[in-house]
Amino acid sequence: MPLVDAHGGAGLKPLLLEGETLQAEIARARSLPRVPVTSRERGDLIMLGIGGFTPLTGFMGHADWRGVCDDMRTASGLFWPIPITLSASQERAASLREGDEVALVDGEGGAPLATMRIEEKYRIDKAHECRSVFRTTDPEHPGVKMVLEQGEVNLAGPVKVLSTGGFPEKYGALFMTPAQTRALFESYGWSKIAAFQTRNPMHRSHEYLAKVAIEVCDGVLVHSLLGALKPGDIPAEVRTEAIRVLIENYFVARTVVQAGYPLDMRYAGPREALLHALFRQNYGCSHLIVGRDHAGVGSYYGPFDAHKIFDEIPRDALQTQPLKIDWTFWCYRCGGMASGRTCPHEDKDRLLVSGTKLRKWLSEGAEVPAEFSRPEVLAILRRYYEGLAAHERVEVKLSGHSAR
Repeated sequence: MPLVDAHGGAGLKPLLLEGETLQAEIARARSLPRVPVTSRERGDLIMLGIGGFTPLTGFMGHADWRGVCDDMRTASGLFWPIPITLSASQERAASLREGDEVALVDGEGGAPLATMRIEEKYRIDKAHECRSVFRTTDPEHPGVKMVLEQGEVNLAGPVKVLSTGGFPEKYGALFMTPAQTRALFESYGWSKIAAFQTRNPMHRSHEYLAKVAIEVCDGVLVHSLLGALKPGDIPAEVRTEAIRVLIENYFVARTVVQAGYPLDMRYAGPREALLHALFRQNYGCSHLIVGRDHAGVGSYYGPFDAHKIFDEIPRDALQTQPLKIDWTFWCYRCGGMASGRTCPHEDKDRLLVSGTKLRKWLSEGAEVPAEFSRPEVLAILRRYYEGLAAHERVEVKLSGHSAR
């Protein structure tokens, strides 16, 4: 059977230039007005470049922004759950006109990332976006904080992407484009692939989820977020090394592909689960593993709100479908990993496993139960935490579902 279609049904549409065309556009970018982009916008640009956000051609205009916020549809009717927008300060936006071409540059290092023709300048109701996407306007929510801190004016238009932001150089073969994962899946003869989304090292619960998926699929793509996270989260290079040793020691060969992608977390819970399914469709995955509190943070979302939202969208919105899995935990009476659907025992018999709980124990130098994580994984994580200076340690608080 063939792989799922790219979103939109017309094949991958990567916007990254190549060869002489790329070099000419980089040279031209030096003469254009410069617009710095945030870390989140940089990740979105790279996803546009590699085809991860197929079939978008650039940053969304006001009609698309409004449609995505209110109905999860662009003005043309394309299903899309979270606005993909670029902002600028009021002063910078005032210096630009519709029709102008600009160079989008890394806000940290100033390197050119893309060029864009400005088709529209517009203001948004930030509170409306936050209520629609995050279900809250609480500035303590890290995704809400990002929106509230962005520039006052959005710039929209098609982009020509010039860079992959240093991700291939930093992560090597781990950084894979949708075209590369699709080619690899086809070479393996896979057509039914489940994506496992992770911003954490994989503990025993994650391992269990992946192995459940392997039982019903040809294979699993363990897809790590390589972009920015909130303070206290474990850096990508540490997480991915811990995942590598887990796969090498506890999975059958050629049942798992480990890869990474360049986005920052938005912590948008259910809406972000839909975005995760959408771009995994572009990567060639037929399913997305959706467990407890997918892409959530704190207690802003119910533990299975991300399950429910897939039942609320039109059946034809996405080809990639959810693999919904209940609470998972170690059950001392069962003598192994189990879920709420397979284990009849009480909470007192269960060790609930969460990435937040693991980070808290490691950051405090506390003992971690052997049933929580594999020893090879814990060794890598302990080395990381032992190497942190006191001022680099962030207090990890248990709240919401992770506190159970």
